[in-house]
Amino acid sequence: MERLDADGLAVLVLRGPCHADTRAVEKRPTTAHALTGALAIVTDDAGRVLLGRSRRGMLELPGGKTSGPEDFAAAAVRELAEETGLVADPADAYVVTMLVDDSHGIPRLTAVVRITAWTGTLTNAEADKFARWEFFNLHALACVGNVFVPAALAIDSVWPGVIPDLPPVVSYPLAAERPPVPGEPGEAARLRQAMAETVIDGGWAPSEPVRDALRTAPRHRFAPEVNLAAAYDSGDRAVITRRDETGTAISSVSAAWFQADMLESLLLKPGAIVFEAGSGGYNAELIAHVAGPDGRVVSVDIDPWVVRRTRAFLTEAGSGRVTAVEADAPLGAPAHLVPRGGFDGSMITYTCWDIAPAWREQLAEGGRLVLPLEMGGYTRAIAFERRGEVLHARRFTYCGFVRDQGQQARPAPVVPLLDGALALRFDDGPAAETEGLEEALRGRRHEVATGVTTGANSYFGSLQLYAATTLPGFCRLVAHQDPEEGVTGIAKNRDAPAIIGEASLAYLLHVQTKDGDSPQGKKWEWVVRAFGEQGPELAERLVATVRAWDRHIRADDNDQHADPVLTVHPTGTPDDALPAGDVLDKRHCRLVFRWPGRDVVLPGPLERPVADVVAEGV
Repeated sequence: MERLDADGLAVLVLRGPCHADTRAVEKRPTTAHALTGALAIVTDDAGRVLLGRSRRGMLELPGGKTSGPEDFAAAAVRELAEETGLVADPADAYVVTMLVDDSHGIPRLTAVVRITAWTGTLTNAEADKFARWEFFNLHALACVGNVFVPAALAIDSVWPGVIPDLPPVVSYPLAAERPPVPGEPGEAARLRQAMAETVIDGGWAPSEPVRDALRTAPRHRFAPEVNLAAAYDSGDRAVITRRDETGTAISSVSAAWFQADMLESLLLKPGAIVFEAGSGGYNAELIAHVAGPDGRVVSVDIDPWVVRRTRAFLTEAGSGRVTAVEADAPLGAPAHLVPRGGFDGSMITYTCWDIAPAWREQLAEGGRLVLPLEMGGYTRAIAFERRGEVLHARRFTYCGFVRDQGQQARPAPVVPLLDGALALRFDDGPAAETEGLEEALRGRRHEVATGVTTGANSYFGSLQLYAATTLPGFCRLVAHQDPEEGVTGIAKNRDAPAIIGEASLAYLLHVQTKDGDSPQGKKWEWVVRAFGEQGPELAERLVATVRAWDRHIRADDNDQHADPVLTVHPTGTPDDALPAGDVLDKRHCRLVFRWPGRDVVLPGPLERPVADVVAEGV
């Protein structure tokens, strides 16, 4: 004790003994509470993953438990050498994630270690534990038999989706920076070049940057669950990568020709910053390649699994210029990722019923937005250019895509008829009142030939879109039974363009009028069939539409059909502020179509009431 005096105050300073020997101590010996281990993910020059056929009758990854104060990366490197003879530098070993699951009631913690480089000759150094070691193609992992659960989960953390039906696991991804891992078979390079040439020969990739992207970006590494032939199927096949509980495709790698076509429509310059929605990785890499070393891509998707998969594949095979974000695409990119002045281009890679305001607002003036837009139930990929608050269509491509999800998804109102044998789909606007229509369908059928014929392989998608965007009361009539069993003649599970009036309906079919030994000798004619009191008048409206299409839109060359002048305006734009044309209203925008020849007067609209109740259906 020490006493100090200060202005009449007494201060006592008490000092205890100095504990200079502070140390960490163990409790008494404990029982194990968990299992821990490190598994090594190793690939060869062809991108195949190393697995061992263990004496326990299953495939396993190299790995084991740590020894002493050893870290997980060092443990994986050591176990790799001890089990397979392959040598890696710990500096090339990256802990990708920590997996937590359960093994017979005991918690299990597994470190997944990605080894990016190694040397040596593959040997079976522990023959008592393994029958052999071999490298496996990723697409073959769905049918290789038993795989040790931690090994299967570890593989899924690097290549999500290649092994189906995995047990639940908790994953703690680590943000360790690691380089891309090269490796692909020579066949992949050959097939990629062949795919690129097919797309180029088809006229879908006229610019050299897009051609070079097709020749360079490793498409198969973003679809590891399929073999090389499927991944590079002449540029004409989409690879489905995810389905919902009904089996409907909700994520895919699109056909290469169409990816090239949409990319060309963006008109990107070097250094461009691009927004992409519908992440999958490969398309974003194509964009990044065209944008160049100074470019950047922000890719969003609403599905956490898809985003995890995208990030994993971009890490393994990407350029490092793509940022994958989990978000609802109609909300746009997170604010901190939007460049000053907006994105130079935006691409939406799923079918959209509407155009989200954020896509226009986050787009730079003069920038391009390319998206598959649904109009009347028919989809076209359209390249829009922003001019102020208005989007101007510059290019149309016929296409099909997986559907939108999230807040922008809109199920089409459907009204079933005749006990479900038929249905009316109202893809834009509310469903119509159908009272009396079933009785009309059981009555006399009115039929009118248009005189407009088509040959084999003739394109009539422009007719469908023309009808959908110019005819009041437009809908689609869907058949759910074979033609001979019904009253319409529409093939089962097919639909026909239709218009509806008061207890009346007319729809459009093409009927074969001439047969031949070759496709070139066959001929079809457009025919209108109608039911109900207003049926003849509705039929004349459809006939006039087909004939106007034939005069003003149709061309002998399928690629030369006329497109409309299309502008997209914000919702709430008053009618008198819109240009002349046919207006199609969506939730967030107003589309105005100006088709060639629409100064020709067609029959006026028929009044029809709107149904108070919409039946949900197909």
